[in-house]
Amino acid sequence: MLSITSLYLTGIHYYNYSKSFKGLYFSDGRRKVDYVLVFHQRRHTSIRSPASASVSQDREVFMELGGAGDGEPMEPGDHEMRLIRQEFEANLIEAGLEIERDRELKSHGPSFTRVHAPWPVLCREAEFLKIRVPTKTVRSEYFTVAVLHEEWARYSAFYKYQPIDLVRKYFGEKIGLYFAWLGVYTQLLVPASIVGIIVFGYGVATMDTNIPSLEMCDQRLNFTMCPLCDQACDFWHLSTACGTAKASHLFDNPATVFFAIFMSLWAVLFLEQWKRRQISLSFSWDLTGIEEDEVNRKLLCFCLFLRRLCRLRVLDNRFKNKLKDPQIPSPIEKLTWKDRLPGYLINVSSILFMFALTFSAVFGVIIYRITVSAIMAMSPDPEIRHNVRVTVTATAVIINLVVILILDEIYGAVAVWLTELEIPKTETNFEERLILKAFLLKFMNAYAPIFYVAFFKGRFAGRPGNYVYVFNDFRMEECAPGGCLIELCIQLSIIMLGKQLIQNNIFEIGIPKLKKLVRTLKEKETTTKVREEEKPPQQWNLDYALAPFEGLTPEYMEMIIQFGFVSLFVASFPLAPLFALLNNIIEIRLDAKKFVTELRRPVAARAKDIGIWYNVLSGMGKFSVIINAFVISFTSDFIPRLVYEYMYSPTGTMHGFIDHTLSYFNVSDLKPGTAPQNSELGNITLCRYKDYREPPWSPDAYQFSKQYWCVLAARLAFVILFQNLVMFLSLVVAWVIPDVPKTIVEQLKREKKLLVDVFLQEEKEKLQLIQSLFAKDATLHPSAGSMDCHSGD
Repeated sequence: MLSITSLYLTGIHYYNYSKSFKGLYFSDGRRKVDYVLVFHQRRHTSIRSPASASVSQDREVFMELGGAGDGEPMEPGDHEMRLIRQEFEANLIEAGLEIERDRELKSHGPSFTRVHAPWPVLCREAEFLKIRVPTKTVRSEYFTVAVLHEEWARYSAFYKYQPIDLVRKYFGEKIGLYFAWLGVYTQLLVPASIVGIIVFGYGVATMDTNIPSLEMCDQRLNFTMCPLCDQACDFWHLSTACGTAKASHLFDNPATVFFAIFMSLWAVLFLEQWKRRQISLSFSWDLTGIEEDEVNRKLLCFCLFLRRLCRLRVLDNRFKNKLKDPQIPSPIEKLTWKDRLPGYLINVSSILFMFALTFSAVFGVIIYRITVSAIMAMSPDPEIRHNVRVTVTATAVIINLVVILILDEIYGAVAVWLTELEIPKTETNFEERLILKAFLLKFMNAYAPIFYVAFFKGRFAGRPGNYVYVFNDFRMEECAPGGCLIELCIQLSIIMLGKQLIQNNIFEIGIPKLKKLVRTLKEKETTTKVREEEKPPQQWNLDYALAPFEGLTPEYMEMIIQFGFVSLFVASFPLAPLFALLNNIIEIRLDAKKFVTELRRPVAARAKDIGIWYNVLSGMGKFSVIINAFVISFTSDFIPRLVYEYMYSPTGTMHGFIDHTLSYFNVSDLKPGTAPQNSELGNITLCRYKDYREPPWSPDAYQFSKQYWCVLAARLAFVILFQNLVMFLSLVVAWVIPDVPKTIVEQLKREKKLLVDVFLQEEKEKLQLIQSLFAKDATLHPSAGSMDCHSGD
């Protein structure tokens, strides 16, 4: 396997450069090592049969040019592999690069070829890429990485601004734009966190004065509620849910509506601010008008196609002979829709299967909640029966979190595999398709349990005497007496904090170290033992032991999912921006430390923007307006309270709201075998349940009442009003904030003026030159003019 990895001044051993700086140069001590080619050869542990050898030689040869990979190397014949290596190195020399090979010969294991790019070659390529010549003296690379480590990749520097220009110089524009975007996002989380804390503080301050909560906690009102399960559950008093009612008010209060509108505008502000920042960076980094680096995946597509043919055993001998031709064979130079159709079919079916798997996991947790609730309700211990809802909710959320973390890792690998099956033509096309698949799968995985609690839980449970059952034995679960918003808050907070703590931090630290340990152990098995008298490993040996760079998609993805937690369901959890801010302060330095000390230095790539991620953010910002509108309308009690206060309250206040939201049920209408046995509350004839239905003495008993339809109409009207108001304000914010900063506009005007001045000056000089030529000609031939005049007469 042949791979290329960027070496110069990378890796955890940067502090050794001052001591062993010779390790960064060729043996002559003058030419610097810019890149390193890694050639990995397997140990031949057994003699293969001719049949197996022929099969081995039929396998495709894969050359990985973007970074050193850790996949299983292929087993072509040694002669073919040597020819491939010689041809590749000859092409480098022909392009003007200089190379130096290892002096010692290895029969197996990695061997290194150093590459140096001379200054004329760099200048030639810089002209092709239209890179301007720097006007200031550039600091040495060693000094650059030491700034990076001291000012950026340390946790103690969390309060400092990121040195984005140095990040761009060392890692390239693509990675520089990622950290610039992450910095803008984290900065704008500060005002969102402050407003969220104020909203939460308002809920705490008004908890003891909230009339609905006080009515639920008032034992004198004696609201006797219907049983929560069949037979085993007894009638109960609403006052026992006092704690839940007060906790719900923390997140379900009038300030929540304001916060939802604020966060919707905040998402628009964030996108507009990033556009300004991106344009500023494009101007200062000279990225305007460039074409992004485009890697043609034609060879990779061809290799993947051959792999399929080899597995299907349809590769004939005539085609085998063409494999040695450096040109891609004409019969499959362009893959047809028939060639791509199997990949597309597998893609669609696999994504549908992943969706079904996600929904199955959510449904499994629902079954767990229902069955455990029923089992705990039948317990003779009153303490267990009293804590059924808290215990079941907490354990179910933890199970959801574990399932989400496991499926996230599976879906990430599946998305890569499915994208490779499509055989995209270019690297950009590959990346965009991968992002869309990974985002779609991980979005469903992360938010499916939250969507269930927000919009489905308790809405299909039925009513007393006509409940909906699962497996004919277990009733569908209902919301807590205070509503589903408090459960939504618990679900959102635990999943968000768990993902940030476990997946974004522990996994990012632990998994790379584990992979490094596995690579080290594997390397010890495949290479000879190092004798004590041998020389210490060179810098490229140390850097090759570092983890390979696997792209920015995982980094963006975790922040995009976090952005969804902050924006989509923020009406139920005002403290989400605060926890996101605290996580990102650590995340920036964690990523910085990982890039500087734990990963091989990625090959620098130019990019003028963050690509498809901006479209994903914009779509999620618009989607958050719809989600928050429905959360406020249908999940919280905000709309029912408004309807009661302005339409049904006799005093124009919230007094009597709880009684208004509870319907009556005649206990004699319970199905046989479902009524409580030996109730501790005595002989109960009427119980209450939360719904808007006609009482049992009405001609339309247990049908939806007119209050239900009034509340439903108000909910729908609020959704329409909320969306239109937020969309209008979003347009105002986008119009007020110009995309191009004023300083850049002025700078562009100055540059344009200077360009016009230079053009006019050149034209003036040309005119003066022409006039001087005419004057000189007239001086040299004075009679020509008079002869012309006479001839004219």
